[in-house]
Amino acid sequence: MSKEKGITPLGARILVSPKEEEERTKGGLIVPATAAEDQKPEVGVVEKLGTGINEKGEKINFSVKEGDTVFFKKYAPDEIEVEGEKYFIIDNADILAVL
Repeated sequence: MSKEKGITPLGARILVSPKEEEERTKGGLIVPATAAEDQKPEVGVVEKLGTGINEKGEKINFSVKEGDTVFFKKYAPDEIEVEGEKYFIIDNADILAVL
């Protein structure tokens, strides 16, 4: 978990762990996530919120909380890897919805 690793996103950014989901074709076949390696997941779980201070030094309110499953813009996240685990750092404004 991110808290154990000491990762703290800065500003209005959010640390998200990707949630791999299987896709189904119209015929019912399951396409494993590994078959589409070139596509970044658009769903993840919020691990940790940033410091909550924007570039102007103003306090911002996050629209999500830790543990929320969120949809985010496909090409928005920056991918990082810490101790073999992949995470995304996403701007608060790039979160589209909460499940």
